[in-house]
Amino acid sequence: MIICKFKAYVNILVTRLSALGDVAMMIPVVSSVAQRYPEHDFTVVSMPLVAPLFQGLPNVHFVPFEKKGKHKGFDGIIRLHKELHKKKIDFIIDLHDVLRTKLLRMLMRVSGAKVKVIDKGRPEKKALVERGFRQSEQLISSVERYRAVFASIGLTIGTINTALPFETLSSPIAIKQAFGVKHGKWIGIAPFSQHIGKQLPFNKIEIVIDYFYRQSGTSVFLFGAGKKEQEQIEKWQQRFPKIFSVVNRFPLDIEVLLMKQLDVILTMDSGNMHLASLVGTPAVSIWGATHPFAGFYGLNQRYDNAIQVDLACRPCSIFGNLPCRFKTYQCLNDIDPKTIVEKMATL
Repeated sequence: MIICKFKAYVNILVTRLSALGDVAMMIPVVSSVAQRYPEHDFTVVSMPLVAPLFQGLPNVHFVPFEKKGKHKGFDGIIRLHKELHKKKIDFIIDLHDVLRTKLLRMLMRVSGAKVKVIDKGRPEKKALVERGFRQSEQLISSVERYRAVFASIGLTIGTINTALPFETLSSPIAIKQAFGVKHGKWIGIAPFSQHIGKQLPFNKIEIVIDYFYRQSGTSVFLFGAGKKEQEQIEKWQQRFPKIFSVVNRFPLDIEVLLMKQLDVILTMDSGNMHLASLVGTPAVSIWGATHPFAGFYGLNQRYDNAIQVDLACRPCSIFGNLPCRFKTYQCLNDIDPKTIVEKMATL
């Protein structure tokens, strides 16, 4: 169904409610499509945190999904539908395909909107876990899956535009006020992940911090969010007084602009890897329970910047949310911090 051949103008609703990494991978696709088709309007529903990253696109309108507020539960989705119905949506592109978006798109369909849904490749991902990466091959990336949904309605793009409009609108003054003008090397470390199966043990993180902390002319920035992560970073600051904490200090667009100034950043398989990828910063990423083959690798990141252990049991899950069946987390505990340091140093 190619809508663009039938109407000169359409208002397209795009849904991807969470998580941060998945939303970050969506941003360059939406940006590229919106810039190529300025005659159409796009309404994006997603987590409030990412709203600043959609600045500068005149035909993209952002609606924050307030999961714990007015959009909570079944009644909240009904309320969200009423808000969106006023915008006279012609088409809904569901890039999430979870219970909430299924309900929303059903309501939108009743209201007259046409629907297209992402193919997440669930069977292929299940097979990847069952067979292991040694018996598998690279699956289609999430970025390409997003692109395919737009293409299915005639909104095709060539090369994804990695120059995002918010970069020219967001002021870097806050960064200069907090950290001064950049001198020497700026190293980022984002040591946290939502799931233990994707997070390098803190004692290994400390070795990496210690190495770059001792390097002359090098500044170290630690990224995170939330109370527990802030408490851990404060502990590291007691041991390494001159490191900089970024946790809970800036809106997301300013934090991403800071990432752009970094020479390299160490991340887990997490949202920070994808945020760094938005602005072209090299990311050395840690992969434990998960594997890049699942399609969640950072956009335009070099594959050899992924640090991982060759174990037949990997990946044991797609999202890293299952406990290690051997209770050892060997996939993370066998990673040598020296390997991380050497890789980051080369970049």
